[in-house]
Amino acid sequence: MTACIVGWSHTPFGKHQDRDYESLMVEVATDAIADAGLAPADIDQIFVGLFNGGFERQEFPGSLVLQAHDDLRFKPVTHVENACATGSAAIYQGINAIEAKKARTILVVGVEKMTHASGREVNDILVKASYVKEEADGIGSFAGVFGDIAQRYFQKYGDQSDALARIAAKNHRNGVANPLAQMRKDLGYDFCRNPSDGNPIVAGPLKRTDCSLVSDGAAALVLTDVENALGHDKAIVFRARQHVNDFLPMSRRDMTHLEGAERAWSQAYAEAGVGVDDLSFAETHDCFTIAEMMHYESMGLAPLGEGARAINEGWTEKDGKLPINPSGGLKSKGHPIGATGVSMHVLASMQLTGTAGDMQVKDPTLAGIFNMGGAGVANYCSILERIR
Repeated sequence: MTACIVGWSHTPFGKHQDRDYESLMVEVATDAIADAGLAPADIDQIFVGLFNGGFERQEFPGSLVLQAHDDLRFKPVTHVENACATGSAAIYQGINAIEAKKARTILVVGVEKMTHASGREVNDILVKASYVKEEADGIGSFAGVFGDIAQRYFQKYGDQSDALARIAAKNHRNGVANPLAQMRKDLGYDFCRNPSDGNPIVAGPLKRTDCSLVSDGAAALVLTDVENALGHDKAIVFRARQHVNDFLPMSRRDMTHLEGAERAWSQAYAEAGVGVDDLSFAETHDCFTIAEMMHYESMGLAPLGEGARAINEGWTEKDGKLPINPSGGLKSKGHPIGATGVSMHVLASMQLTGTAGDMQVKDPTLAGIFNMGGAGVANYCSILERIR
């Protein structure tokens, strides 16, 4: 146990039409430092997670966070990017600095501004996180990538459309209770299950309700070492944090089995000395509903090919044996790429401190977080526990 989260901040996710990513970064940086009971001068290093990839003309974002306060000037800032796992990558780099004793107090900011881009532009930017040589032209979008994965899974294990609709309905129902979520509307199972003008087929068997939302937003947190954290009002310790990368080309992998995700979970359990049955809840990367269902298998909640059981039997509902995405997940909350991993850690910390409001699960002690970049390529798994 080398690092703790001691403060955080989170904007609502959605369309921030009159703001740029600089202003979002400044807001959450300022508020997270204050939430930790610190002054800007107390920060030793800063890590900024931003994917961008063409969403914004302004690249080179690191020093923009210094706009939050003059006392941040001359602090070392590093920009981190790892596709949809960018936020977790930034957090883990902060923990590395603490473990190396290069810093005691770290600010991590994750941010993205996406909604000003057209649907075609969003597709063209995001598909660059696939293996472009083989996948970008033939599949055409990241929805197409996961539509292809869903089709392969269905061919191997049978049509799972009922389960995917239940996952979408669950996450939208959970999102109603999340004041930070982009879409706070209970769509219901029937709407999510049946193709319609309002819910058309997007790619393969995936409908619009199977796909996460294009979004703007930011989240930030403050990390410090355990000794220092015990002097703060709250401290959420990393019992484990594991990062596993797999091959980028899907042609080199069995895409009905997310082996990198499975390995990340297995290593995290071993590091923390726990198992799936010890978790109180989990926030997992439901960029598409097929991903959440396959993550049930990766985390050991259900055997390979039987992930549908977890949702069909109610295990992952908010009142089930392992609530998954009580925040509403990416499906309801939104998915501003660089902010997502930081958001997951912030929302899990809120749960563990009993400050999640209407999202709150009952008496949580141990949180699992899984954030994924690409189609099971960059896999980040954290296990968090409150120690203060």
